[in-house]
Amino acid sequence: MNRFLAEQHFQKVMEEYTDYLLKLAYLYIKDWSAAEDIVQDAFLTYYQKFEQFEERSSLKTYLAKITINKCKDYLKSWRYRKQVLTNNFINPAKKNRNRIIEEDEKIELADAVLLLPVKYREVVIYYYFEELSVLEIALLLSIPDNTVKTRLRKARSLLKIQLKGNDWEVLIHE
Repeated sequence: MNRFLAEQHFQKVMEEYTDYLLKLAYLYIKDWSAAEDIVQDAFLTYYQKFEQFEERSSLKTYLAKITINKCKDYLKSWRYRKQVLTNNFINPAKKNRNRIIEEDEKIELADAVLLLPVKYREVVIYYYFEELSVLEIALLLSIPDNTVKTRLRKARSLLKIQLKGNDWEVLIHE
């Protein structure tokens, strides 16, 4: 592929997947500026190696895998261990009373999910927020589908404990 076509392709890929990858990275590492750096690094990796993409999965899955690996590297890094993370998941609530209650519930749920260990957090994010199937999650994470099911079950029980006393039946029912 000539340089001009490669750059056009890369621009199109960035436009299509940046928001998705930013959300994914943020949900892993809980830091917006670090998520932006990771996504930029993921795109750079793709740009350098895009001819190696064999199309065994979708491009979205391939980019997500690169981003996840970069997030995991970041979580193991010295920079991460020295940094204080904040959980600003959702914008401040609006004036409407019902909207305030709804936003508070979203923040509480998001905080509970973000407190889960990474291996449980990632399956919850993919299953509930990205609406991927168990098999799709297994392929994305390169783990058996039964492991995904076990992690989902464990994550639900951890969330049930964290959210005890609240009405979260939709998420925590077995």
